[in-house]
Amino acid sequence: MSDAARGWRVVVPVKGAPLGKSRLAVASRDRLARAFALDSIDAVLEAIGPAGLVVVTGDEQVGPYAEAAGALVLPDPGTGLNDAIRAGLAADSPPPMRAALLGDLPALTAADLLSALEVCGGLPRAVVPDHQGFGTVLLTAVGADLAPSFGDGSAARHEAAGHTRLDLDLPRLRTDVDVRDDLATVLALGCGRHTAAVLADATALL
Repeated sequence: MSDAARGWRVVVPVKGAPLGKSRLAVASRDRLARAFALDSIDAVLEAIGPAGLVVVTGDEQVGPYAEAAGALVLPDPGTGLNDAIRAGLAADSPPPMRAALLGDLPALTAADLLSALEVCGGLPRAVVPDHQGFGTVLLTAVGADLAPSFGDGSAARHEAAGHTRLDLDLPRLRTDVDVRDDLATVLALGCGRHTAAVLADATALL
């Protein structure tokens, strides 16, 4: 395990199918939402190993997948993204290096996540905004409290709360998928195996 990976606990909240990605207007929305999550989880597993991963979800496939890989899986409290992250952060005795990562990053690679964590590890609090610059894909704290405030405009809220904004040149990390147009960006970057399998179906984007 690389030095950048050591000591981190990464919480990945996954709403899952059929509730996830409600703004993604494609035929295979449910399948894609689940595939995005699985590819995000795979990247975290490869980057930091299962001992550092906490998945908070009610999805009937995502939960067992992460659990079989050795991650800690907790039930989604059902009261929103931030409460799901808080539930993950509260699990066990959290290490001093904590992160919340979105579960809709199908282009994410372990290398890009490690690059981000290496930079974030040198700061008490950090926020990595999405590719549009308004939302948040990664929120971290080292020896400090992590207070998630995800949602529209979250990057500015996190920055105002004391998180250093990091506009990293890591498009695979910063490209979350909310609407159909985001899929073109993901396809150009290259996506994980689960998303690729769904998109291989010619009817997936109808």
